[in-house]
Order: sequence, then C-alpha cells, then structure tokens
Amino acid sequence: MRTVPPQSVLEAFAVTGQPRLLEGGQGETWQAGSIVLKPAGMAAEARWRASILNALPDTDRVRIARPVRAVSGDWLHEGWEAGYLVAGRTDPKRWNAAIEAGAAFHELLADVPRPDFLDDRDNWWSRGDRAAWDLAASAEAPVLRRLMEAREPVPAEEQLVHGDLLGNVLYGPGLPPAVIDWAPYWRPTSWAAAVVVVDALCWHGADRDLVERWGHLAHWPQMLLRALLFRMITDQEAAESRGEDWQPHPTYGPVVKLVLDSL
Repeated sequence: MRTVPPQSVLEAFAVTGQPRLLEGGQGETWQAGSIVLKPAGMAAEARWRASILNALPDTDRVRIARPVRAVSGDWLHEGWEAGYLVAGRTDPKRWNAAIEAGAAFHELLADVPRPDFLDDRDNWWSRGDRAAWDLAASAEAPVLRRLMEAREPVPAEEQLVHGDLLGNVLYGPGLPPAVIDWAPYWRPTSWAAAVVVVDALCWHGADRDLVERWGHLAHWPQMLLRALLFRMITDQEAAESRGEDWQPHPTYGPVVKLVLDSL
C-alpha cells in the first residue's frame, strides 16, 4: 500500500494542495503544488544529496532539480524529502541526449569529494554495483560468471556520477534538459554513460550503433561490461530478496553477446 505524505509533512514543507502520485519514482513520489515529495530512504544520503544539489551553480547546459528545506531548516521531515517541481517529461528513447545531460551534470560534480555514506549503503543497487566492480567476486549463474571472468582492471578516474540517467532526464521545449532523482555513485563518468547504453539496449530498442556512437569514452568495453553486470546483479538481488529463484530476462541474452563481442 502506497504511503501518502501525511499532513504534518505537507505543513513542514509549506505545501499547499492535495498530493497526487506521479509516474515513476518507484511508486512513492508525490506532487503537491510546485513541490515534489518522496520518502528519503537513507537519511545521511538524502541530507548530503540535498546540500550538494542546493550548492551547484546554474548552467545553461542542464537544469538541476533543487531541494526544498523544511520550515525547521532541515532537509528532511519525518523521513520525507522535498524538491521543486521541474518542467519537462522523460523520454527513454533520447539516449544520446541523456548521456550529454549526464556529462554536463558530472562536470558540476567533478570537485565534490567522495561521501562516506557510500561505504554504508546496502540495497539491491549498491550490492549490484559492488559485485560488478569487485574483481574477486564470483557468481553461480553461468551468464554472470562468464561476464565476471571477462573483466579486466581499469585505471579510470572516478568521481561522483548519476547511476540511473536514462529515465531521469526531463525534456521541455526551449529548455535545457533537467536531471532529477540523482542516484550517486563513485565511478568513472564513462560507466554512467554505459549504464544508459545498456538500459537502452535491453529495454528501449537501441542497437549496436549506440554502442559504437560512444566508443570513444574511456575503457568503453569494460564500462559496458560492468554496467551490464550492475543491472543484472541488481535484478538478481531483487528477486532473491522476494524469495524467488533468479533467471536472467531473455532481453539480456543479445546484449550479453554484444558486450562480450566488443571486448
């Protein structure tokens, strides 16, 4: 059952109007007037993210979904966070535009130090990310084992990136793209682009041309490999948390072959 933001939360963020559920956002994101509210998850991460987004400079290349403080001055209230509504709509077919918006966003983050909470974060996505990058990690599933054995060390420079760009960039007529729902990871910027490409290949009809379009990015074949592992292991983590036996979705098959052929 979805949890509607309680009246105390609406008052804390000076929200007017009745909240309505928005599409996406894992079914937990609500709009009330010009404010968007959602459960904060890990409090340390939510407060840190809000403080970083609030301080980023404006740019004509990308818009930022700015956070809203509660009347108390805190970024959170009763486990909820808030941000200003950003104009535009998602379009998961705009693969290149999402990567370009991500690049502009990552430039703004280039000097931000790695936050400590990344070491404590424990969810499907963080476990999938760590396993994808840990060269000592192994897997029982043959397809995952084959991908893991194809990994090689990469000396790519790491920084803060957005780990889920494709569905979290908004486009509007005459407006720069807007980045929303920042999922922070400490990885190479080329990996963030590779996650976009893998998502586009698996779920949105992209083909090999998209892989080749971004082939100039640093350590590209290895970034694609880790991005695919990240998504597949996250799926496995989600299934196992529900007590289900995991089987890779059929759409992964052609992408596994394409990624392995690119090495």
